[in-house]
Amino acid sequence: MAESYREPPPLGLGNPPELPDGPIHPGSGRTPLRKKAGGLLAPLAALALKAKALLVLVGNFKLLATFGSMVISIVAYGWLFGFTFAIGFVLLLLLHELGHVIQLRREGIKASAPIFIPFLGAMIAAKSLGKDAAAEARVGLAGPILGSIATLVPLGIWLAGGGEFWRALAYLGFFLNLFNLIPVVPLDGGRAMAALSPTVWVAGLAGLIALAFLYPSPILIMIVLFGGYESYRRWKSRNLPQNKAYYAIPGRTRALVAVVYLGLAAALSVGVAETFVSRGF
Repeated sequence: MAESYREPPPLGLGNPPELPDGPIHPGSGRTPLRKKAGGLLAPLAALALKAKALLVLVGNFKLLATFGSMVISIVAYGWLFGFTFAIGFVLLLLLHELGHVIQLRREGIKASAPIFIPFLGAMIAAKSLGKDAAAEARVGLAGPILGSIATLVPLGIWLAGGGEFWRALAYLGFFLNLFNLIPVVPLDGGRAMAALSPTVWVAGLAGLIALAFLYPSPILIMIVLFGGYESYRRWKSRNLPQNKAYYAIPGRTRALVAVVYLGLAAALSVGVAETFVSRGF
């Protein structure tokens, strides 16, 4: 909307303001200009303070959304597993997602704060995953790497003589990060495989479908659907010039991604096996 603008009257037109005959004293019926200005500045200052507070609130909205969704997830998980265990689990999820956020910002990409979704985990939003498949692989692997390092805390406490609580928390942390290494998008392992060969997604998707048949769950079915669509979309557009350039990365980088991926998967597999406790009903 265009702002309205009124030209000032020409000089010399209109009646000049009436000047006082002498100095204005309190009680003379006239308000000093300084007092008028002070009366106007007071409400303006209050309005400015309110606007500043509103800006601070808007600036912290992302942080409030993260902590708010964390609390909701803790309450949801707490009903099933107890609130102490739920707090530990949500913190492990947080550190996993922060690994992605940190790497995205290192790649020069703005990323949202993590948002938690009960029984589905957590997620972040970003406009892209990097300039090429190598950057996408780094972003994908950063989450399991930091998440695995965080899981060493409950593992160390358990090995130092802590109770079964810490063993269970370590197992869940190892399992969570290992599951995310399944080589199919949108999981982290699928992001890493972007630097190797998109054909690996076919094997990962087949394995995930088999897992969904053996252990059917809404989460697995949803990942299969998203993974199938994303794999098809990428495979269909693989011959476009921009996509060929996206996946054209040096062989040394591919080898490094493969070593990190396989080493991390092997270490997490050992962690899952060593902290697993067979329980019956």
